[in-house]
Amino acid sequence: MSLVAIVGRPNVGKSTLFNRLTESPQAIVHDEPGVTRDRVYGESTWNGRFFDVVDTGGFVAESSDHYEAAIREQVQIAIQESDAILFVVDTRTGPTDLDESVAHVLRMSSKPVFVVANKSDNEKLSWDTSVFYQFGLGEVYPISSINGTGTGELLDDLVASLPEAPEPEEDTRDRIAFIGRPNVGKSSMTNAIIGSDRSIVHDESGTTRDAIDSEIKYEGREIVLVDTAGLRRKTRVRENVEFYSTIRTERAIRECDVAVLLIDAERGLESQDIKVLRQAADLKKGLVIAVNKWDLVEKETNTARDVARAIKERLQTLDYIPIIFVSALTKQRVHKVLETAVAVADRRKQKIATSKLNEVMLAAIERRYPPTHRNRHVKIKYVTQANIKPPVIAFFCNYPDGIKTNYQRYLENQLRSAFGWEGVPLTLSFRKK
Repeated sequence: MSLVAIVGRPNVGKSTLFNRLTESPQAIVHDEPGVTRDRVYGESTWNGRFFDVVDTGGFVAESSDHYEAAIREQVQIAIQESDAILFVVDTRTGPTDLDESVAHVLRMSSKPVFVVANKSDNEKLSWDTSVFYQFGLGEVYPISSINGTGTGELLDDLVASLPEAPEPEEDTRDRIAFIGRPNVGKSSMTNAIIGSDRSIVHDESGTTRDAIDSEIKYEGREIVLVDTAGLRRKTRVRENVEFYSTIRTERAIRECDVAVLLIDAERGLESQDIKVLRQAADLKKGLVIAVNKWDLVEKETNTARDVARAIKERLQTLDYIPIIFVSALTKQRVHKVLETAVAVADRRKQKIATSKLNEVMLAAIERRYPPTHRNRHVKIKYVTQANIKPPVIAFFCNYPDGIKTNYQRYLENQLRSAFGWEGVPLTLSFRKK
């Protein structure tokens, strides 16, 4: 999708505009300048066009403060990376020297720029926005990010300026993305599998800036391996290029069939790892966990079993993910990572016959009936697989709202027990019969 960057000096309402475009309170909004220190990334849609939006930190020109200098670089990189730019100014304060500094940078850009005169909350303020034509950046759009006034015309012109999305080509190759924290061994794992130094490997975290694709053949089929940049907590994204690497990583997850999360055996599973796994699970991607650097761990007889059990306990509802203990350095069980990821990709495509589904699941329902709903019995009459890649299982019943989370979990466990689906997120849909 196209990328739209929101830029401007601090405290002009960039984050409020971002929240309105993405229809979510994702960016922190506060009167204090500089609250948005890192870019925030989200999706927006208008008139059937989808595009990505990035909210940058406040632009402060010629500042010795390292934070302000970093924000200035953020805007410059945003210009390089984006397809269109929303330059937000404050109608109430009028043009400032800092606004002119931003405008100067933008005038040197070949990207479409839209001057967004925010806080134009009444007709008088809307007339006052004409002063911003002095920037020489074309049309000025008076809007109010708080209540949405004027955003329709802005979005009409914005989406018209975005490049047309190319027609998607059918790609039968399975895409396997290696994801995880910086310096966990994603590039080493990719290199170990393909047998060449396709990705740069270095002890310094964040060496891999972009998602790098490598095509291999495995048992007669074509596989695309994607080595992504390291993910880290948003509050720790300080290096400007790295933020856009994070965006590319999120896109790689979105476009892959299977996400292989690498974790450091010495550090174990961390909260950020679980967050990334849930992101991939929400997108219904196949999932594998590879515990890398296993050669550095002192082991006893049941060390791997105990570590796997501890990981599954922390994963809770994601405990269906296969776990492999590997070393990219020594190539220990590296082949198992690819073998498992391909098996997960195949399970994600499998289609279960309706007759078999009903035979298994109606018997499971007989063993444990759903709880009553408003003192009425909930009856599931029929089960079918409505979709593959990702799999969707449809249950037809008299009271769909009566199927609560605990019983959904029971049904999912029965499906996994009978049909496998290890590493594959399932969607259970309950429909009125």
